[in-house]
Amino acid sequence: MSAAPLAATVAALMPRARTELAELVSYRSVADPRQFPRSECERAAGWIADALRAEGFEDVALLDTPDGTQSVYGYLPGPEGAPTVLLYAHYDVQPPLDEAGWLSPPFELTERDGRWYGRGAADCKGGLIMHLTALRALRENGGVPVGVKIIAEGSEEQGTGGLERYAEEHPELLAADAIVIGDSGNFRVGLPTVTATLRGMALVDVKVTTLEGNLHSGQFGGAAPDALAALVRILHTLHDDSGASTVTGLTADAAWDGLQYEEGAFRADAKVLDGVGLMGTGTVADRLWARPSVTVIGIDAPPVVGATPSVQAVAGAKVSLRVPPGVDAQQAAKLLIAHLEAAAPWGARVEVTQVGSGQPFRADTSSPAYASMAEAMHAAYGTEMEIAGMGGSIPLCNTLATLYPDSEILLIGLSEPEAQIHAVNESVSPEELEKLSLTEALFLQKYAAKAV
Repeated sequence: MSAAPLAATVAALMPRARTELAELVSYRSVADPRQFPRSECERAAGWIADALRAEGFEDVALLDTPDGTQSVYGYLPGPEGAPTVLLYAHYDVQPPLDEAGWLSPPFELTERDGRWYGRGAADCKGGLIMHLTALRALRENGGVPVGVKIIAEGSEEQGTGGLERYAEEHPELLAADAIVIGDSGNFRVGLPTVTATLRGMALVDVKVTTLEGNLHSGQFGGAAPDALAALVRILHTLHDDSGASTVTGLTADAAWDGLQYEEGAFRADAKVLDGVGLMGTGTVADRLWARPSVTVIGIDAPPVVGATPSVQAVAGAKVSLRVPPGVDAQQAAKLLIAHLEAAAPWGARVEVTQVGSGQPFRADTSSPAYASMAEAMHAAYGTEMEIAGMGGSIPLCNTLATLYPDSEILLIGLSEPEAQIHAVNESVSPEELEKLSLTEALFLQKYAAKAV
């Protein structure tokens, strides 16, 4: 089975892929109505539904999930007796953060230095375009050899669990023989990689209260309990002097025995400033893929500009905890909450509310689908497939593994290190989009052939 005809077709489809990715990126689909209108997510969902219908998908539906967002579903029947493959992506995106830090408008796909820049270009609107491009290439080369279900989630970045709960309530909807999650990425541009593990996640809001109202810092400072100072002291307890996470009761000494992440390469990928050390101990792979990590991702406090000389009565933070496979995310969340409450100084009142969660995931890389993916990646890239972990979370993976224990779950995608997902100037490599679209098309062919 030659890859050449498919490769030529995918290459010819790339201008269309760019046009469609630009359309998708233009929707400001942050699934938080406090930041962007809900209509932006609805427009993105509608675009996807129209695209699926145009490709011949049946039963296309906008699913109203329990967290108030919409996921898009469609089914493309395959030949009689063929296996069914579920293709996943999400269309919601992270907020653009500091728009002044973007070199081009975040919601306008812009080509620069051989990459396409825009929020969601890699994570994960590009993943949806990858799926569509692979299916179109197959249709032009004899047809799609499997039944295909597509699910495009609307709130993955928020971690609010809408699609997970919907799937649990409708277990037949996403059932498939194999599942391709298009939301991870190659370890390096040009190095074909499947992701074998994902860390789980617990997200909490912390509110510290010490006074009935703010006080003049000259008149009361030095004796009045400062809520912001209390919050700083609480957050300080989450790491030791090396920067390793120190949530009480949560083990943080596991080791990763697979593909290693050389420290110099990590420093370059993370753009660590000269002279600044890394956090934690052990290998970089240990810290990213095998151990928990705590990150303070937001603080409610007066901004520097306009600050008044006041002792603060209230302060808050959002804290993200990532946990590796083998650790229950809900138990880890309880440990984090207990740690934060116990760390309060001066009797400060601390209220911790869990606002998101997701279980960690470990794939069975010995399954037949992985053999088909290895062959497809080798054909598309000309080099052997690597297996790596990923420090991020995709909560749906563990839900699917629980609902469909016989399904084979594979993680691929466009979020390689240069993509800078979740940061300013997110981008996607068009070469990666082309090769991974080809990879997915070849995988579906090879998987169908082995299922006969």
